[in-house]
Amino acid sequence: MEEAVRVFITGATGTIGTAILRKLVADGHDVTALTRSQSARQSVMAAGATPYAGDLRVPEDWARHAVTHEAIIHTATTFDKDMAEVDGRLVAALLEKVKKVRQRPRLLYTGGCWLYGDTSETSADEDHPFNPVPAFAWMVQHARQLLASPDFSTAVIHPALVYHAAGGVLESFMSAATCGQPIEIWGTLDARWPLIHRQDLADVYGALLVRCDLIGHFNAVAEEGVPVQQIADFIAHYSGSEHPHFVVPMDALITRHGAAALGPTLKQGMTAQKLQRLLGWTPKQLDYRASDLFIPRKN
Repeated sequence: MEEAVRVFITGATGTIGTAILRKLVADGHDVTALTRSQSARQSVMAAGATPYAGDLRVPEDWARHAVTHEAIIHTATTFDKDMAEVDGRLVAALLEKVKKVRQRPRLLYTGGCWLYGDTSETSADEDHPFNPVPAFAWMVQHARQLLASPDFSTAVIHPALVYHAAGGVLESFMSAATCGQPIEIWGTLDARWPLIHRQDLADVYGALLVRCDLIGHFNAVAEEGVPVQQIADFIAHYSGSEHPHFVVPMDALITRHGAAALGPTLKQGMTAQKLQRLLGWTPKQLDYRASDLFIPRKN
């Protein structure tokens, strides 16, 4: 087993962070997690980690403590209109506070597949130019700032769309089908989604955590680009739903959800060849249809 690392993590009770926290604790690392609510503190302690009270929107209150750790994993965002500003303050606080410590912490920053934009029939590797969904363009700039800092050993992880036993990115499809409602497909039937199970993603974070020599961008994906229509049809069939899916027009999506709604409408492919080459990483869950989200029914 690798030597234990003192890690500070944000977003430890979120979709991604929950699995990362369990992975880090299972690997024997000493984990401290930023928490704001009492329920989050209880969840963190139950997982075997130490909670640290703080607010993502006020990084000045906790960044000084975070940089004293050997590693920082940042997975949190507000997903509100202020998310760019909040993350910008967080990055600035970390870059300022880290100059006052003697060590060079490992930093894992979370980007995303939507930063590559529409890739059409191709699959983006780490050399593919960024063409981000405008609502998330700030991630590209913040990642560049961190990568340019000599005070951190930074790896930027770009997860594919994440699913898990409770649904994740597939939750709305599952919920509609099991409730006997038609599945909404956003924007177009031509959309393709790169996918990864969150446990496989947690393994990526765990592997890169202890490889401080690996810096730069890393794509984390198991299925390069699955047609969204295939996903909807499979889930409807699995759930016994007889309601056909329908497409929600783009203008209606923007009105309902704002500019971030463009993400699920993209025709995307993404590869993880860099991780496979440098770490020998291979995802365990290669097909969402055979995952723990779908429990075989008894006859």
